[in-house]
Amino acid sequence: MSDLVRFGVAMERGLLLDFDRRIAAKGYENRSEALRDLVRADLVREAAEAGAHVTGTLTIVLAAGAREVVLRLAEIEGDPANGVIASMRAPMEGGRTLVVMALRGRAGALSELAGSLGGAREVLSSQLALASV
Repeated sequence: MSDLVRFGVAMERGLLLDFDRRIAAKGYENRSEALRDLVRADLVREAAEAGAHVTGTLTIVLAAGAREVVLRLAEIEGDPANGVIASMRAPMEGGRTLVVMALRGRAGALSELAGSLGGAREVLSSQLALASV
């Protein structure tokens, strides 16, 4: 037996049309899938703001020849207290490097880690995405 609960939602026609266009562009099969994702994302965001333990990823693009930040990454990845569960590096065009780290820990600590790495001179881009509580 399914644990799904059905409920109705009322909204302005224009807002619904915009929502339908957006979810179609993202590849959702129906509104229910899109609403579930929106609710989950909001719950993760709320938990993160409250300082809960969360999981997520930190995606970084390093400039060609980056040395200082690579050493810093190795240091961070070697200490489990930093919240890094796993990491991956992939070469990109132009000598740049893509780094993806799976993280787990208090939301504030993960945000601080992302900020400290993202502000490094050799980092071209950095994005923290919290995924679950």
